[in-house]
Amino acid sequence: MHALELEVIGAGKSFGEFRALDEVSIKIKAGTIHALLGENGAGKSTLVKGLVGYSPLDQGIIQADRREVEIRGPRVPNTLGIGMVYQHFTLAPSLSVAENLLLARGLVRWRIHWNLERQALEEFMEAMPFRLDLDRLTSSLSAGEKQKLEILKQLYLRRRLLILDEPTSVLTPQEADEVLGLMRDLTRREELTVLMITHKFHEVTAYADDVTVLRKGRLVGSTAVADTSPAELAHWMMGQARVEKEVVARPPVPADAPVGLKVDSLLVLNDRGVTAVNTLSLQVKRGEIVGLAGISGNGQKELVEALLGQRRRLSGEVQINGADYQASRSEMRERKVFALPEEPLRNACIAGMNVAENMALRNFDVVPFRRSGWLRWSVNRAAMRKQAQALITAFNVKPPLPERAIGTLSGGNVQRAVLARELGDSTRQEDAVNVLIVANPVFGLDFASVADIHARLLQARALGTAILLVSEDLDELLELSDRILVMTDGAIVHATDAAGADRAELGRWMAGHGQHGNPTTTPDTQLETA
Repeated sequence: MHALELEVIGAGKSFGEFRALDEVSIKIKAGTIHALLGENGAGKSTLVKGLVGYSPLDQGIIQADRREVEIRGPRVPNTLGIGMVYQHFTLAPSLSVAENLLLARGLVRWRIHWNLERQALEEFMEAMPFRLDLDRLTSSLSAGEKQKLEILKQLYLRRRLLILDEPTSVLTPQEADEVLGLMRDLTRREELTVLMITHKFHEVTAYADDVTVLRKGRLVGSTAVADTSPAELAHWMMGQARVEKEVVARPPVPADAPVGLKVDSLLVLNDRGVTAVNTLSLQVKRGEIVGLAGISGNGQKELVEALLGQRRRLSGEVQINGADYQASRSEMRERKVFALPEEPLRNACIAGMNVAENMALRNFDVVPFRRSGWLRWSVNRAAMRKQAQALITAFNVKPPLPERAIGTLSGGNVQRAVLARELGDSTRQEDAVNVLIVANPVFGLDFASVADIHARLLQARALGTAILLVSEDLDELLELSDRILVMTDGAIVHATDAAGADRAELGRWMAGHGQHGNPTTTPDTQLETA
């Protein structure tokens, strides 16, 4: 199987009067990694959906290995060996890893010879630089593990050209290096061609051979990576406009600052009944951001769910401002404990409901949003809409339409809408949220959205909010955190001030290769060191 060369000439696509792609041409050489850059709405997704037949192009010529092909559906891309790993997962959650891999083949016989299939799957997995337990249910996988499975699916199908949509958004630096290193090795052996949508310039410079930039549906430039620079690429992406990060004062956290969130000896099981959070203790002071680092699948998902009342605790205590906290909905509202979980369309929103309704999920049953009647109460939709308009304006949610279904918004605007609901329109310290639990808040977002959301978190810190930031992006943790904790096998194994943190050392602890292979803290001492 050899790598595929693909060229698109004069691609165009319209949605009504909106021109999403306009005369875009791109050549993806066989056996290379080609990066595709552009802000949200630049036309990247429209282009690649046309290449996989999900949403055929209106105009343009597509050539595969220099022969013209017509792609009007998925059959031709499958025949050519074109596959795609989407930013949002396309897995069957109730099936195992092995079953998802077999399902990816499309046609599955009515009788599966599992002995033969399993042997083939084990041999395939042995050849991969990252592996997953074939028997694990997909629903029990973390976001990073799901992303790995999506990539494994495509490699299992022996694709000749693989389109990756933000492939490392939920991966740690080590995992990202594994994935992109594998892509580079396969392309160097001319077994694969890769088209990679990304917003991370260091991934472009480290792994890509060529790069193309789109802006507002048009081609801005295409060049070899060796002939350009991150500064030039940023200029191509943004035009004359520049993204300036809002400067937020970051005074040090006072030593006597009150503790907003305290977790003591928390024990939580995963979906398989195995310990995921192992007598974990930590604390976050008011006006402090504590970053929680770790390779996906080490209990972060279960910890966040337990703190948000979405998963039962076996033992341990959680306190908010020194008082016991059971994470009920009424407690969260009264104690001002809010969250921005990963995959917000799955975990924080109802995609089919509009923006105003989603923004009212915290308070729809209290005055003025609850309207009492003679026999029953009803929802005051005028008040909900008024609230939504204020939050949309304050948090720059686009489009500014309260009636728009939230599932139709871009990823960055979904994040802004959820953050607006959780933080509210508070600008005074007395109105600030007490505790904010955030998990991978900028998953798959462009750098303008990243800068905006990071600024919101720093503003909340300045108002005295205790923020637990769970992220698999070390750059994000080092930029935002006051302290960083490393979580491995469900426990805190390392703690350090972010200002003096060493990336290589953090990576070793995340991989379980810290000092002498043992944690620096035990469950009895985690609280003091955290």
